[in-house]
Amino acid sequence: MPLAACDFLAQTTPTQPDATTDMFVVFGVVGLALVLFLTERLPIDVTAILLIVVLVVLEPWTGVDPETGISGFANEATITVLAMLILSGGISRTGLVQVLGRRMAGFAGESLRKQLFATVGVTSPVSGFLNNTPVVALLVPVVIDVANRGNTSPSKLLIPLSYASQLGGMLTLIGTSTNILASDVSGRLGSTYPELHRFSMFEFTKLGALVVVVGSLYLIFVGHYLLPERVPPRADYLEAYAVGEYIADVAVVPGSPLAGGTVRDASAALGPDIDVVQVVHDGERSVAPRQETGLSEGDVLVVRTDRDAITALEDADGVEPVGRPSGEATLSTSGESMLTELVVSLDSRLVGERLDPAGFREEFDAAVLGLRSRGEIVGERIVGRRLGVGDTLLVQAPPATLDRLARGDDVIVAREPPRPDYRTDKAPVAVAIMIGVVAVAALEIYPILISALAGVVAMIVTGVLEPNELYDAVEWDIIFLLAGVIPLGIALEQSGAAAYLAFLVVETAGFLPTLVVLWLFYILTGLLTEVISNNASVVLLIPVAAAAAAGIGANPFAFVLAVTFAASTAFLGPIGYQTNLFVYGPGGYRFSDYFRIGAPLQLLLSVVTVVGIALIWGV
Repeated sequence: MPLAACDFLAQTTPTQPDATTDMFVVFGVVGLALVLFLTERLPIDVTAILLIVVLVVLEPWTGVDPETGISGFANEATITVLAMLILSGGISRTGLVQVLGRRMAGFAGESLRKQLFATVGVTSPVSGFLNNTPVVALLVPVVIDVANRGNTSPSKLLIPLSYASQLGGMLTLIGTSTNILASDVSGRLGSTYPELHRFSMFEFTKLGALVVVVGSLYLIFVGHYLLPERVPPRADYLEAYAVGEYIADVAVVPGSPLAGGTVRDASAALGPDIDVVQVVHDGERSVAPRQETGLSEGDVLVVRTDRDAITALEDADGVEPVGRPSGEATLSTSGESMLTELVVSLDSRLVGERLDPAGFREEFDAAVLGLRSRGEIVGERIVGRRLGVGDTLLVQAPPATLDRLARGDDVIVAREPPRPDYRTDKAPVAVAIMIGVVAVAALEIYPILISALAGVVAMIVTGVLEPNELYDAVEWDIIFLLAGVIPLGIALEQSGAAAYLAFLVVETAGFLPTLVVLWLFYILTGLLTEVISNNASVVLLIPVAAAAAAGIGANPFAFVLAVTFAASTAFLGPIGYQTNLFVYGPGGYRFSDYFRIGAPLQLLLSVVTVVGIALIWGV
């Protein structure tokens, strides 16, 4: 429909669908999903499995039989996302993104505007072809290094890094899992709405480029004025986490029952709230000592605990306080150990686990000194705190440990590894494989599913990835989420619930110009994405948007694109998009910081996107 359709509509009013029990049952399941996503009472992948179970158990009303219930696991979108995550992992192993980041650091210097230009200029294009989640994970330490070198607060750069990755994800079909899922839903609805089809590789690149340019200009020239310096340049971690208030030195006195024992014995004797982070023996300092490390008379234990437990140490049997350290002197950061932050990643085994500093030290060879959760420093009791995605641990560890952690998937090391171990010689091969995957799909020689799977095989055959690294590269909670919400979307369509919601939209907003209704769907999707996942948003709203568009005589494809773009640009808070969580702790942000910089950007892009859709595809 031409742009003139923005005038008040005079289309025939659609017939009201009959409200049925099936609809209300499906609405109940959707409500359950929204509550679980919002409250995070269950991990996201467990919630997805629960949805499958509920939909199948309620088959008489949802129409989802066991085969349909598990169809999400075999869905083209799910398998394509899985393959693209592996391909992104292959690129990551070559260190190519980090090389680009270091060149970015060399260009940026001490100019904040140059630093922002470099951050956005590297992140957005790369995120168009690699999944933006690992891109941000790789660039967090690089951007922090850029900020420290340029005497800039990392808070000025980290939210722009996350937002730029989301903007870049809209350049191509494979930029984000949301695009791939939206393409699948659009293709499935094509039998009902002839205007709908699966997206081609560069279907919306023209609009994506417009969004990237406008969003980047905002981040470079406006956004940084709205971001406070939560973390000072070259921040002193010990001071930022107030570590000195919770650290004490205690000596093993002559005749102590701890002499001749181990760190495990000392931890048991001193209590569960006290964690031994260092042992000083004959002037030699053992950082993050193992449980079996032996103790002798005269050894000094550096312990991390809360204020009450520090006071109680004065009466502890076998040890004697020898002063509370000022921090830096006692927690030595020589070449043998380094202080840094670890961000709990999306696929981490730590998500949902209670923090056990002794167990963490044993498994990861790093001593936990502080914790930042949901942007707030946890000063007192950190033992037993349940960890979530984006929580940030201040640790002290040897450089070799940080190298190993940086190569793993449990945490993001918020500084570049001292001795990175990348397969740099494989970078040209990895790039060639990605170009081949994109070219085959863009030329429609084979679907993106087949070209992506072929790319996975090529990366294994050429040695870019080792076979055992395939599974580590996959963000399994995303895969399970897709598998869970796809049958929910099918139930929403088959039960008539989507058509019923669309009728309500038409009834309440049908008197508005089509362009305004399109804008309202963009805003609704953006708000919904802030409380549930972006993938769930497109599954729930694309069928409603398409039906509403048909109801007012508009172009369903335009409405599908508005929902897709809005779901992939979540700027109002840290929980709407996983990349926002990754920068939450290292940036020292508060929840309001995202809204302060994100609300104007969301409003600006809502207008740019909707007008762009109208001009390019018509409404």
